[in-house]
Amino acid sequence: MKNRTKNAGIILVNVLVFATIAIILTTALVQWGATILKNETQLTNSQQAFEIAESGIDYYKWHLNNLPSDYYDGNASRTSPGPYVHSFQDKDGNTLGQFSLKITPPATGTTIVTVKSTGTSSTTPVVSRSIQAQFAIPSFAQYAVVANDNMNFGAGTITYGPIQSNYGVHFDGTAHNIVSSALSTYVDPDTGLTEYAVYTTGDPHPPTTQPADSGIFLAGRQFPVPTVDFVGITTNLNNLETIANSEKNGSTIYNYTSSGVQGYYIQLNTNDTFNLYKVNSLVSLAGNPNSCTNNSTEQRESGWGSWSINTKTLYKSSVPFPSSGVIFFQDNVWVDGAINTARLTIAAGIPGATSNYANITVNNNLTYTNFNGQDVIGLIAQGNINVGFVSADNLTVDAALVAQNGRVGRYYYYSSCTSPSGYYYDRTTLNLVGMIATNQRYGFAYSDGTGYMNRNITYDSNLLYGPPPSFPLASSQYSTISWGEVPN
Repeated sequence: MKNRTKNAGIILVNVLVFATIAIILTTALVQWGATILKNETQLTNSQQAFEIAESGIDYYKWHLNNLPSDYYDGNASRTSPGPYVHSFQDKDGNTLGQFSLKITPPATGTTIVTVKSTGTSSTTPVVSRSIQAQFAIPSFAQYAVVANDNMNFGAGTITYGPIQSNYGVHFDGTAHNIVSSALSTYVDPDTGLTEYAVYTTGDPHPPTTQPADSGIFLAGRQFPVPTVDFVGITTNLNNLETIANSEKNGSTIYNYTSSGVQGYYIQLNTNDTFNLYKVNSLVSLAGNPNSCTNNSTEQRESGWGSWSINTKTLYKSSVPFPSSGVIFFQDNVWVDGAINTARLTIAAGIPGATSNYANITVNNNLTYTNFNGQDVIGLIAQGNINVGFVSADNLTVDAALVAQNGRVGRYYYYSSCTSPSGYYYDRTTLNLVGMIATNQRYGFAYSDGTGYMNRNITYDSNLLYGPPPSFPLASSQYSTISWGEVPN
């Protein structure tokens, strides 16, 4: 009897032990399951908050593409960058959460809009996630050179940046980026031969298979590609004139009518001012009979001349740069100098002109102090962007150059052509940092060794989304240039 009672006690103890263990394990499993469920719920709510934040980014990109200049989410007061709060609903109208938008308008001279969207779920409002994106409209400054004519880049030309022509391209220099054309083949006007739309000397003629890209086209060549809308790249000079005319401060104006003489010379200063002169006379050219006239064996050139200043008179000094960044001249313009943290567009156009357009000439260095996008110059000419006869032997031009109806380049001068100060028919090096948009054939050198022997053209990528003031844009639609999750 005693043994039976003893065994029963042992069994009871064992049952209690195992029951306790079972309860502990069950409790742990329940807690573990509850934790997993809680984590799953939190992950679900966090993911939902992320997707709601993403919908806020999508919404404001759509908003910008419909109202490109509204950086205040339709807020009439336009006094705050936000936050602007929107409910997020499903297709049945049930509110699932909300997103809050903080919008940073573009800095002066850029098209970059920054939008931060913070999303929260109605289920767990304490859980939130944020996404930040940047949207921008690209400018027409997408190329190192863009042209609406046949182009010939001779040996000695080095380009850093894409080249695009709506016509053919003969390229014998060194291209560090893609060279493209809107054509498949064309007749080169220099040779009269049918060539591939982008070719180099020595390439076979079509329909022979084009060889693999050589040491000329380091990034390759492409053709045919879509044409560039050159009507769009030639900015509305009337609009620039209106902008310049709207800014007046006493006797300080930024829309200058005809000079009454040869034109104006504007000298830029690094203290955000410019000196303005009237150009009274130009350098005269001389040489052997018929050797220094507009009778080029290369081509007859409209508007040929020295395009070099002989005498000038100070008109205004230390004129502050306009807040709009736009200076307009209804006459020919010569420009040089330097800037430091400034953004300028200098335009030349004669209202209503259908010929004898206003031109812009750069004969001496036009330079930036900073190359991080803080300094930007745009030169927009109704006619040509010239480099004249009496120009610097080593010339540096930091600018975006647009020749609306003419060409960017230097006229042809015979080797026997001279001026009172000497011979300038051959120059050493031209360095351009910026871009070229030319309606007619570009060129700074000729096949007989005249002009600039070395041409270094470097594309300034800052121009794509930070162009000169009132520079033409490539589209009315915003593109996403950055996107990612950020801390709340």
